[in-house]
Amino acid sequence: MQYKLTIGIFILLLSFGFTANGQKLVNSPYSRFNVGSLKPSGSFRSLGMGGMGTSLRDNSSIVYSNPASYSSLDTNSFVFDFGLDYSINIISNKVSSFTSDDANFDHLIMGFPIKKGWGVALGVVPYSSGYYKLSENVLKTDPAYDPSIGEYSSYHTGDGGFNNYFLGTGMSLNKNFSVGINMSLLLGEIKRLNQFDFADFLNVFNDNSSETLHLTGITFDYGLQYTATIKKDYFFNAGISLNYGKYYSSKFSHLTNAYSAYSSGDTIAYISDDSTKTYIPGTLRMGISFGKKNKFTVGLDYVETKWSKAKIPGSSGYAADTKSFLFGLEYIPDKYSNYSFLKRVEYRVGGHVGDNYLIINGEQLKEYGASIGIGIPMRLRSKTNLYFDLTRKTGSSINNLHSENYYTAGISLNLYDFWFLKRKYD
Repeated sequence: MQYKLTIGIFILLLSFGFTANGQKLVNSPYSRFNVGSLKPSGSFRSLGMGGMGTSLRDNSSIVYSNPASYSSLDTNSFVFDFGLDYSINIISNKVSSFTSDDANFDHLIMGFPIKKGWGVALGVVPYSSGYYKLSENVLKTDPAYDPSIGEYSSYHTGDGGFNNYFLGTGMSLNKNFSVGINMSLLLGEIKRLNQFDFADFLNVFNDNSSETLHLTGITFDYGLQYTATIKKDYFFNAGISLNYGKYYSSKFSHLTNAYSAYSSGDTIAYISDDSTKTYIPGTLRMGISFGKKNKFTVGLDYVETKWSKAKIPGSSGYAADTKSFLFGLEYIPDKYSNYSFLKRVEYRVGGHVGDNYLIINGEQLKEYGASIGIGIPMRLRSKTNLYFDLTRKTGSSINNLHSENYYTAGISLNLYDFWFLKRKYD
């Protein structure tokens, strides 16, 4: 345990550097609105199964999408999960395409039991990313050229994002029912810049506008799970988790400057608002799963969020309600095989289909994808989880929207060990 605890402390310190200074630098123009591009919720085991997990219970890993699952942690055990991912986004329309990529910290999660049937978990997981970079040069030969404006260049950039820091507990009420609660701190900041530089800079004022949105606030996630044994080693699980809409403390500022060859800059407009709160709606998750212990698990989740009720400074009218289905399968040929390593590997596959919360030009984006994953066994119940996901965001060209193919590969180290146990032999 001492060796793994040392590794855990090192990763914990390393992760603070990632969360304080790093962010996902994958270019997505759809991050220009609301709170940016939302990140999928779930451990890498869950994401390898399409993101489902509301009904999952696992004594060797942490399922933070439903805090009731913490009650399944083994007595005297300690679970530590640290993940990194690498993403590529291919943006395309009928005319051209653009590719960007980046690797960064994804999550840090820890869990341990208080006693049998009562567990605690804490960690930091990503919520959204606001990074994007766009530029355009309009010349006389372009269809969009306007003689009254002249030639110009425009630049649009976004930076920052939001993370969730959570602490939760789950408890078994009896052999069938468990309940849990997460307390989550949403914290972060997004900065956006829009700049227009005109070729006729001697007679025309260039325009520069910037805005900043800072959010902070605590919300609570409530979870319930039901589990039943069907015949020998077969199980059925059902789960539900819910968090209510929350008004977050926010600071929003917007500054517009005009400048030319004869002026270093004049302020045209300035807004600074730290009294209006940002409202982010709650999310409902419901899921079921069925399987055979140490052999296979198949499950389905339904996720719903009333994003149309959101109130986000600077992004009014860009959010729509979302409904999504997440489904997946995990299969283990022979978990305790003494002869074949490949038979002890956990194989996963899944998919997801539904709505994106962003609405532009009167059209709501659609989002769907597929994933695969594996769990590579290590000493005791520790494992290395890998997953690969392709998610596609689509909008019609009729409404001047583009499509994004988002490829993500992730690797996490899931350490499991016993603690507070005295060794009989050194």
